[in-house]
This record gives sequence, C-alpha cells and structure tokens, in this order.
Amino acid sequence: MNYKTIFNIIGKVLLLEAALMLLPLGVSVIYSDGCTDDLLIGAAAAAALGAVMFLPTRKAGKPLSVRDSLAVAALTWLFASLAGCLPFLTSGEISNFPDAFFETVSGFTTTGASILTDVERMSRSLQFWRSFTHWLGGMGILVLVTAIAAGSGGGSTNILKAEMPGHSLDKFTPKAKNNAKLLYDIYIVLTLLETVLLIAGGMPVFDSVVHALGTAGTGGFGIKADSIASYSAYLQWVITVFMLLFGVSFNIYCLMLVRRWREALRSNELRCYLGIFAAATVIVCINIYPMYGSVSDVIRLSSFQTASIITTTGYATADFNTWPQLSKAVLFILMFCGGCMGSTAGGLKISRVTVLAQVCANELRRSINPRSVNSVKLNGSVLTSEQEQRVLSYLALYIAVIAVTFILISVNGLGFEENISAVVSCVNNIGPGFGLIGPAGSYAAYSGFAKIVLSVAMLIGRLEIYPLLALTMIGSKR
Repeated sequence: MNYKTIFNIIGKVLLLEAALMLLPLGVSVIYSDGCTDDLLIGAAAAAALGAVMFLPTRKAGKPLSVRDSLAVAALTWLFASLAGCLPFLTSGEISNFPDAFFETVSGFTTTGASILTDVERMSRSLQFWRSFTHWLGGMGILVLVTAIAAGSGGGSTNILKAEMPGHSLDKFTPKAKNNAKLLYDIYIVLTLLETVLLIAGGMPVFDSVVHALGTAGTGGFGIKADSIASYSAYLQWVITVFMLLFGVSFNIYCLMLVRRWREALRSNELRCYLGIFAAATVIVCINIYPMYGSVSDVIRLSSFQTASIITTTGYATADFNTWPQLSKAVLFILMFCGGCMGSTAGGLKISRVTVLAQVCANELRRSINPRSVNSVKLNGSVLTSEQEQRVLSYLALYIAVIAVTFILISVNGLGFEENISAVVSCVNNIGPGFGLIGPAGSYAAYSGFAKIVLSVAMLIGRLEIYPLLALTMIGSKR
C-alpha cells in the first residue's frame, strides 16, 4: 500500500473540510444561534488532523494503484464523517457519539436517515451543515478535491472511479481534474437554478438553500417535522423535477453540452429510469386516489414520493406508512432500483437492473433453446462476459451486505418491518423506511451498536461495497 500518498490525500480532504466548516460558521454569525464556538472547534480539529497527515507527506509522488484508490475512498469518507460530527457533539445538540456519527454519515452518504425527533429545534447553522454534507457527498468529496487541486502523485482517475463509479468522461476531457471540474460545474448550475426557482415560489431563502443542497445530493434532510408537506404545491413540483434531474447520469448532461443530443437520448438506462418512475407513479396514483379524492393532489403526492424514493432522496410530502399495501410495496421495490449510474442517486442503479433483467431473460431463452445466442446491451454497447460477471458479483455482495446487516441489527429488538426497511434504506442511501422509521419517525429507537452498524452500511452503499472491502486487504501482497 502506498501509505504516504494515501495519508496525503486524506490530509487534503480534512483541510478542505475544515475550510468548508466556515460556511455554517457564517450562518451561525448571521442568525446568532450560539454555535460559533462549536463550529470553530470542529474546523480547528479537522484542520489539525489534516495538517498532521498532509504536511509530512506533501512531497508524496508515487502513483496510486486501483487498490490504493479504493482504500483512499473508504478512509477519506470515514475520516470526513468523524471530523464532521464534532460540531454536533460540542454543541450538545446531539449528545452522544453513535448518534452524531450516524447523523453525519447519513449526511455525507446522502442517505437522509436521522436520529432527530425534533429537527425544528436544531440551530440554523447545524441545519445548514447537515444539508451541506449532502451536497458535498452527492458528487463526491474526492471529486471536489480533484476539481480544486491536481491529483496527488497520479492515479486521480482511479480515485474518481473508486468514489463515483459510472462516470466515463475521458471522451470529453483528457484529464481527471478537468473531468471533476466539468461535473462540479453542472452540479453547481443545477443547484443554483433550483435555489432560484424555490425562492421565486415564495420559499424563504434559508429554506431554499438547504432544500436545494439536499435535493442536489439526493440526500433529503428536512428542516421541518413534516419534511416538505407544509410547502406549496408549486414548491413540491420544483423539488420533484429536480430530484428526477439529479437522478440522471451526469454523462447525459455532458453529451448535451457538446450537442450530442441523439446519443444522450438513446440511453436505454435513461429510458428505463423514466419508464420505471412513470409506471410506479401511475400505480400509486390509482391505489391512493380513494384516500384523497383530488386528481391533482394524487398526481402531485404520488409523483413526489416515487421520485423521492427512486432517486434515493428521501424527502416526503405525505406519511406513506398510511398508504395502502400496494403503494408501500411499489415504494419498497423502488428502494432497490435507485437512479442512473453516474448520478448523485444511490441504490442498485438502473444500469445494473437492466443488465440483470437481460441476463435473466437470456438464461430463460437458453433453457428453451440451448443453441440460442443472445447478447446483453447497455446504452447501445454489447457487454462482454467479464462485464456481465462483474454485475452478477456485485449483486451477490449487495445481497450479502443486506443479509449480514439485517442479522446484526435484529438484536436491537425492533420489529421485522422496521429492521428490513432500515437496512434496505441505509444500504441504498434512501433515508426513511416503514413503521417507526417512516417519514414521520426517526432512527432514535435503535441502540448505539445498531446505529454504528447502519452507519457502516450507509458507507458501504454509497461507495458501492468495494472500497470498504479494500480496507480489509491492507497489508496483503495480493
């Protein structure tokens, strides 16, 4: 392992995180909410730890291997979460480490699961910090570092792939730094556009900013007890549209920027993503109509909730715990789907879903006609047997992670509905589940042990399993 370069990059990330804590510090000053000292302590601690890692290794120049890059991604997110939870602890607004760590990991991984039972009592600055972690984690912490500074010692492309799998921007820009800048340019523009539209709709400036940050990162931390339900229909529609936009692969937007519209619109992943959303919305609409009676309300509520779940955002305009079982079943299935590969959304990803569907269909055809030859296609390209195997291997690991996490948290004593939906929600970075952890509830009832386990599950889901597994191979020669 290239420890020198690994610590160099982690040090850079912590120094950047310390600098970014000055933004909620500014919010604290504006609103005089009493958290200025707590944010200063958090920033100072992150800066000190970052300096200890960065300064002795600033001349590191050895390129990073693929395994090194995976380890960098995992360790970076772990250290960033540890540093990020300090303001919650020092302020006393979250009083113990498991809760603070869970909340911070949930923020950075854009999960949106919360232990808070009265979020409206939280200070403005820490509400902002919660949502800002969504925005930082949505596109990727290392992507931001790469966009600001050139990669350390080479291997920047490997780092980007380890943290944000699915981006293939080499055909647009030749360097990893330029790729990262392009991604963040699109990310910032869409975030600002949503903020402006929310303000134009009458949402307060602070609310507009934090909800735009949460939507962009597909995170879903709310600042009101009812999430988005108390805002106007216009504001709910704006958030619905932008949740869907941030669930689209940023590669599509890059193709549009270079006017390759036909290639962008030819994406079968995009068509499948929109098709699943539309089909789920129609089913939920029909199913919940007797509860509301208003066609416009039903379309708005069902569209919002299906968009929130498929993009793994987690905002809510209704307590879907009260919806009929069919609607809840549809939402549960959507938890697994996720958004497009290369978006800020979590989940299994639509591309993998389409590949798995084709593999199953081909195996069925072979069982009927053993001589049949069928290929698996993704966005117009035929996948190799190795690529197919990679998807199947990921699925096996994905199921194993869900199973192990479910067993571990089941010692907590909560019911089956809560436990299985909590695991699925955390691994897929969604946020709310069913039962006590639904849109109107929280994860507060879980033990400290269960919260740590679920925190690890969120990290595994966000980094798509392999980076966390790479940590177990540190020191191995193979």
